Amino acid sequence: MRTATLGPAERAESLAAMAERELDLLVVGGGVVGAGTALDAATRGLSTGLVEARDWASGTSSRSSKLIHGGLRYLEMLDFTLVREALKERGLLVSRLAPHLVKPVPFLYPLQYKGWERLYAGSGVLLYDVMSMARTHGRGMPLHRHLSRRHALRIAPALKKDALVGALQYYDAQMDDARYVATLVRTAAAYGAQVANRARVTAFLREGERVVGARVQDVEAGGEYEVRAKQIVNATGVWTDDTQSMVGERGQFHVRASKGIHLVVPKDRIHSSTGLILRTEKSVLFVIPWGRHWIIGTTDTDWDLDKAHPAASSADIDYLLEHVNSVLAVPLTRDDVEGVYAGLRPLLAGESDATSKLSREHTVAHPVPGLVVVAGGKYTTYRVMAKDAVDAAVHGLDMRVAECVTEDIPLVGAEGYRALWNARARIAARTGLHVVRVEHLLNRYGALAEEVLELITANPSLGEPLHSADDYLRAEVVYAASHEGARHLDDVLTRRTRISIETFDRGTRCAHEAAELMAPVLGWDEDHIEREIEHYQKRVEAERESQRQPDDLTADAARLGAPDIVPL
Repeated sequence: MRTATLGPAERAESLAAMAERELDLLVVGGGVVGAGTALDAATRGLSTGLVEARDWASGTSSRSSKLIHGGLRYLEMLDFTLVREALKERGLLVSRLAPHLVKPVPFLYPLQYKGWERLYAGSGVLLYDVMSMARTHGRGMPLHRHLSRRHALRIAPALKKDALVGALQYYDAQMDDARYVATLVRTAAAYGAQVANRARVTAFLREGERVVGARVQDVEAGGEYEVRAKQIVNATGVWTDDTQSMVGERGQFHVRASKGIHLVVPKDRIHSSTGLILRTEKSVLFVIPWGRHWIIGTTDTDWDLDKAHPAASSADIDYLLEHVNSVLAVPLTRDDVEGVYAGLRPLLAGESDATSKLSREHTVAHPVPGLVVVAGGKYTTYRVMAKDAVDAAVHGLDMRVAECVTEDIPLVGAEGYRALWNARARIAARTGLHVVRVEHLLNRYGALAEEVLELITANPSLGEPLHSADDYLRAEVVYAASHEGARHLDDVLTRRTRISIETFDRGTRCAHEAAELMAPVLGWDEDHIEREIEHYQKRVEAERESQRQPDDLTADAARLGAPDIVPL
């Protein structure tokens, strides 16, 4: 299998190739479900195209809790089917499909009542482990354990002594959601899919009642392409209803957006060696280990404002701080918050459904001939959603098509990862990098880290860390533009890296350095570099201003004060 490079030249070639001849399948939407659908179709031997109006994972798929989990709280709702399905996928990702990107992570559940709560919660966590092991997909995931209060406080000293009488510790998994999608896209491209970001569908092509293709605008260069396809899959998440409106048909279901926000704080603000899961009056609250940081989230509120840039209000931030501080011995303040991000969950809704009753299940529909719609679901089960979408599309193809094989298709970077991990000290000695830097690269790129190291060999200055964001090497910025499809400074600082939420300045202090590193790859002159920096700074200021606003309406208005660098 070739290693796909998603550079500027490859993007242009993909757009041209999609317009040259009729595809078997065109996927609209470059989030995790769209990328997964493209991989599923390509590995069944179908000629496949994938287009995304903005950047890969620029919507919901870069703004999640960054967990791959079975959904422990769904057991309480007796949704055993969803939990079983998600646990199987978790096991596949950790052990086979993406061991370089998906890692086990521990969570502590504080018990507040003696006796009955340990029995009740312990039974649920035991069932969670049993369901995981039942299909032999629990390998690599440690089992849960019961802890006394003293033991719990020893591994999580940040907790108030009176906040618990004991605890349970169990494991789920986590990943960098945006990096996962970029890797998924590259894997699809490696198997022959034509992929292009910043390529917006402006209309569907019709022959009678049948959808036969799409008109695709190159948002960067301004050209327009007619891409014809035997089947089209609409995988646009919270934009599903908007995309459906282009065919002039009422959908069989609707998608409602639920906003969830997260805070990022430095590791030293919460003294703990484990993540936390806390009950709230509405749902659960996670405190998730994230490198040298913690991610705290999430909220769950209805959202009917701008979908591209959901805004976190001051009330959202206060809600999370209040709930996490209820168990912390040393409370967090606004000054401790490095980053804030907001995402929208695409929830299935009937016309009269209340938000609290919306489903986390997914649905696939064939509203008109030639068009398949997939919506709902959760990040963890993206591969199942993709399989169901391609299965539905296959019914409309006049040809014999192979069954889904993605259960056995590792993502690029997975093959050879464990061997390289075992050799990390030798790689460090060979390259002159500290072994911690090598581990960082292997856990972000897997075996593809060798491509990043080749850049450093050719230009040793790229082996230096970014100023003001020293978790990342300069080479990673270049690699994002040359190999991972990053087109703008925002793509690199927000999604290829997480500098925008991992530094108190939100990435503004390293913006100039990063833009200058991207410039030779993307052909930017000095004026273009300055435009990229100015746009990024305005975006950060608009987000900060939105987070000072009291409610959703004012926060949304403040966030929209910064326009997109490429207007849609």
